[in-house]
Parts: sequence; C-alpha cells; structure tokens
Amino acid sequence: MKLNFPALIALVCLTCIWSYGWIVMKSVLPYAGAFDFAAMRCTLGAALLLLVLKVRNRGMKPPPLLPTFILGLLQTAGMVGFSQWALVSGGAGKVAILTYTMPFWVILLAALFLKERLRKLQYLATGIAVCGMVLILQPWRMNSGIVGSLLALCSGLLWGASVIYAKRLYLRYQTDLLSLTTWQMVWGSLVLTAIALATHSRPIEWHPYLWGGLLYNAVLGTAVAWALWMFILKNLPASVAGMGSLAVPICGALLSWGLLGERPNQFEAAGILCVILALVIVSLPVGKGTKTAS
Repeated sequence: MKLNFPALIALVCLTCIWSYGWIVMKSVLPYAGAFDFAAMRCTLGAALLLLVLKVRNRGMKPPPLLPTFILGLLQTAGMVGFSQWALVSGGAGKVAILTYTMPFWVILLAALFLKERLRKLQYLATGIAVCGMVLILQPWRMNSGIVGSLLALCSGLLWGASVIYAKRLYLRYQTDLLSLTTWQMVWGSLVLTAIALATHSRPIEWHPYLWGGLLYNAVLGTAVAWALWMFILKNLPASVAGMGSLAVPICGALLSWGLLGERPNQFEAAGILCVILALVIVSLPVGKGTKTAS
C-alpha cells in the first residue's frame, strides 16, 4: 500500500506541535492561573475556527444547541480544563501520558453505553494500561503529585466520554465535522471563561512568554493542528493516523524530561512503558476475514 507522502509530513508536523504543546502549557503557569490560560487559549482557538468556518464557506449556523453544548462541556471544558489543572501539580510528561489513556476509557464506555463487545486484545491492553496507571499513581506513597495524576486521568476520561457522545451525536444528526468542532469549542470556552472568572485568584502577568504560549496553543495547537488532522484523516489509513498519534504523549514525555528536568522514578517509568505498550496494542488494526486454521 502506497502512503501519501505530504500526509505523512503533516503527521510529523502535527506530532511536533501537540508534543511541544505540553511543555508550553506547563511553562505558562507562573504567569496565569490554569483556568485563566485554558479559557484564553480556547476562546482564541474558537475565534480562529469561526474564521476558518467563514472562509471555507461552510455556513455559520450552529449545530443543535444542547448536544453541541454537552460535547463542548466534555471535550473542551472538561478535557482541556482538567489537563491544564493537572499541570499545576503534575509533570508535563506524566500528565500527557495519563491524558492519552483516552482510548481505554473509550473501550470501557463503548462496552457500557454502545454495547460493543471487547476483543481479546482490548482486554489485554486495558489490563496492561490499568497496571501502568497504578504504577504511575503510586497510591501507596500518597504524595502531592497524585492530585495532578488523578486530574489527568479525569481529563482522559472526559475526552473518552466526548468520543462516545460524538459518535452517538453523528448517528442522530447530520452535521458538518468542522462546524461541530468549532461550535463545541465556542460553548466549551464560554464554560471555561465562567470557571476562570469564578476561580481567579491572582492577576495575570502579561509576560511575552504568555503571549507566545497563547499564540502557540491557539494558532498552531488548535487551528493549524485541526486542519492538519483533517488532512491526515482524509489521506492516510485510520490505523496509520492512529499509530502516528501515539507519538504525541511519548514525545511530550521525552521533551518534559529533557527540557523541564521532570525525570520519572522507577515506578513511574515502568508505568509509562506499560501505558505506551497498551496504546500500541489497542491501536493495532483489526484483521478482516481472518480464519483460524482447522
């Protein structure tokens, strides 16, 4: 099978953008509160996506309000808000890995709410991932870092819930993907803004790095990244795109260790390896028409 070379380049660029994004999200915290930054980056990102929607002439009419609002509550307010909050007390690499446990939450939630049967490999991957999460959390130590780890897991859970909800939404409503992505971010950013105003406890320091962080996450991490992702999905097999996205938490962890000095202890390192192995297993393509030998 011949792969689309420009799409592969796009996948590499997307991996770099999203991986370094975790470093930026951690590094802006001295200048702004977690929810302040999350609200600002999502509001700016939503504005850019609205502009893209207008330029591409997709129509500015929002999808059905309540379902789109719930999706924004899960995917933008929940996933982004909890991951940024987790970075207050958690290392960027560990938070990235735990947030990317999303596929395992999708598997479990799909079994519960969509009645999808688990494959043997999914059982294996989920078991390995659970072992990895326990090693990362290290509940026997009960140190301050466990709070950030639990918040990161909540981020992954809400991300997984948004995937299940979006899947059900697609079945009920005929809606444009770009329009849905844009408007769920609009509603989610409004929720984050309300939370930021309610929890605002210190003035924002408008440091040049904060401006750079906002532009990086809103322009590259949101508008450009979503455009790259849609191009990738259109031109590469889903299995290749899925396996390629696994590099994001791995590169994020490596960058955090190299640039921020956040080196894991032996239990955390073993747990991270378990989660990565489980992600690889769960991303393996399902064989079609495979028959067992008689």
